[in-house]
Amino acid sequence: MTKFYLFIYNAVLLPLFFLILRVLGLFNSKVRKGLKGRERLIEKLIIELNGIDKSKKIVWFHSSSMGEFEQAKPIIEKLNELQIYTILVTFFSPSGYENQKNYPFADIVSYVPMDSPSEVKRFLSYINPSILIFMRYDVWPNLVYQVSKKEIPIFIVDATYSQSSNRSLFFVKSFYKELYSKITRIMTVTEKDKEGFLSLGLDENKVLVAGDTRYDRVYQKSIEAQKKNLLDKNIFGDNPVFVFGSSWGADEDVVFPAVKKLLERKYKMKMIVAPHEPTIPHLEGIEKYFNPGVKTIRFSEMRNYSDEDVIIVDSVGILLSLYYYADFAYVGGGFKQIHNVLEPAVYGVPVIFGPKHHNSIEAEMLVEAGSGLVVADKKSAYKTIRTLLKDENRRRELGEISSDFVKSRIGSTDKIILELHKYI
Repeated sequence: MTKFYLFIYNAVLLPLFFLILRVLGLFNSKVRKGLKGRERLIEKLIIELNGIDKSKKIVWFHSSSMGEFEQAKPIIEKLNELQIYTILVTFFSPSGYENQKNYPFADIVSYVPMDSPSEVKRFLSYINPSILIFMRYDVWPNLVYQVSKKEIPIFIVDATYSQSSNRSLFFVKSFYKELYSKITRIMTVTEKDKEGFLSLGLDENKVLVAGDTRYDRVYQKSIEAQKKNLLDKNIFGDNPVFVFGSSWGADEDVVFPAVKKLLERKYKMKMIVAPHEPTIPHLEGIEKYFNPGVKTIRFSEMRNYSDEDVIIVDSVGILLSLYYYADFAYVGGGFKQIHNVLEPAVYGVPVIFGPKHHNSIEAEMLVEAGSGLVVADKKSAYKTIRTLLKDENRRRELGEISSDFVKSRIGSTDKIILELHKYI
């Protein structure tokens, strides 16, 4: 990276960024927690370094937050099986750090230092990584510059490039060209992403298509989830099971009337609804909506199950396991920002969601493939659910599309590790 761009970044952009963070920290508890978490960062790092095997090479993974780190986990866990590396994990966000600070497959979990030259140099003076891996996009200029000066390989994994990105603007494009020129390998999700990075003028050998580790991760988690045996499949008899996951009020306003009408018209179906926020008022509101015409039971009371039609999940962290029981599923958030559609798709079922799904490339691809079904209102929800209830062959056909969609994209982790081992 040229001194001109670093000067602009360090003299103008970085001080402005730090000022904004400090002001936000006065009002936002999450930002405040992130700033406080970096206090005594080096002292905490030194303590953790004292407990590691100095003979092992350090592989450093950096993620912005929890979502990006989920994509790192398949890679980390495969490398961990070799037992020859020390795994360092850093986060920018406090939510990522707080939720993963006890992640068992990492030797050290830390905040990433603030991206000033002095903070980065100080952090690097205590560690000597064999490689630095950025997950997706959280690439910090001073960190890249200082690591590349030490001739340490740098990777970006699961990289995506949006054509609408501000990286395409002339001055910004020039800045990113300089930044990415310091990266050893950019491993993109799709060929289109590769073309986007190459449009910056990068060396073609620097950019490789590897796929998306999210598919590996959701497949791995689905296998683990099935072993939990949360429910006895036989309790549903020959009733199709509809799992309504991560529901928000806007989703429920569309889906609940359709389900209630179908049940009142004696369609065979069992629904498992897992609210995104299972607060007591929310749970009671769902019960009030369906009762007395439709019998409900909370998941925590399933030991007393007596053929209720609606099971209301009153806990968190089990949705992926519940999708296993689905004949078809609805993923919530599609009237604002959709949740993970791969979680039900991995089990080979049709996936329904709302119209605002364009933030999810997987949702758009499922729609294109045919097993992603979009509903915009009560009428379309009723029609879609009724069709799936009536036509078992149609459910099976769409389910096979979902299954093939996920399984055909598994394997990016192995491609990435093969490339990493050329440089570690």
